[in-house]
Amino acid sequence: MAAVVVNADGGVAPLDSDSASPRTPSPAPEQPLQNNALLGLPIVAIENILNFLSYDEISLLRLVCKRMDVICQRVLNQGFLKVERYHSLCQKQVKAQLPRRESERRNHSLARHADILAAVETRLSLLNMTFMKYVDSNLCCFIPGKVIDEIYRVLRYVNSTRAPQRAHEVLQELRDISSMAMEYFDEKIVPILKKRLPGADLSGRLIGSAPVAGPSTSLTTMSLLAKNTPSRSEMTKVQQQVKVNGASMTALRREMQEVRVKQLEQQKQLQDQEQKQLEQSQVIGEQNARLAELEHKLRELMDSAAVGESGLCLKRPRKCSDLPRHSKRLRSKK
Repeated sequence: MAAVVVNADGGVAPLDSDSASPRTPSPAPEQPLQNNALLGLPIVAIENILNFLSYDEISLLRLVCKRMDVICQRVLNQGFLKVERYHSLCQKQVKAQLPRRESERRNHSLARHADILAAVETRLSLLNMTFMKYVDSNLCCFIPGKVIDEIYRVLRYVNSTRAPQRAHEVLQELRDISSMAMEYFDEKIVPILKKRLPGADLSGRLIGSAPVAGPSTSLTTMSLLAKNTPSRSEMTKVQQQVKVNGASMTALRREMQEVRVKQLEQQKQLQDQEQKQLEQSQVIGEQNARLAELEHKLRELMDSAAVGESGLCLKRPRKCSDLPRHSKRLRSKK
């Protein structure tokens, strides 16, 4: 009777009498991420580790592998957005301390700070217009990490010094590297990315090089025009929809006008009520003053009445004491 051995994957295999051990299946190849402990970590942990490096070093780490490239692209994009927020915060703090008049701002101690921040704002807007169009379409990332490091250096220098140098001296390095990065991106990388933009193939076919005349080209152009031109039923539907939308727009405009009229009427009513309230408050104040005067007069009358009653009570006992003497005189006369 042949012996039977259960494999690790649940299968059954016979055990030969000659062999002392069962036939084991060949081990599966290990995944490449398991060999590297860093790349096996979650993305959040890797991003926290990369935050200890400069953005220039992070841009160089994109050459390691595809996973590291994706993570570094995400960190670079977030770094550009963070530096924009940090610049806006610094600019708000400086503007809050500056006077409102421009003549007084020139002689203020924070005038150079404001000039440097304004120049950094123009650089950020240029970089945004150059890179973020393709970053938003997920075609690339914010490539020059050294530019982000330089912007952070300038902003920290402005925040830490009370009397900074002139703007052209502080921003010389930033202008040089940012201009070189934008020129290289426009000349070398943008032509490659434009081919990957959605709709680039169709626009290249229609607007690009002129096709050679022939039956195939005429058929393709006719098919494209047939696909793009709508039918009469679709046109009538569109016209009806336009009419419906126009009627709804006119109704909405009328409703808006009615609402505005009602709002004006309510504002007038509120103004009238406020005037009436002021008049009533004045009348109430006058009545309170009259009541106070009347109370004062009543108190004086009460005080005078009390004084008169006390004087009468003092005079009556003297007259009562004279009565026994008068009675004695009458008795002596009798």
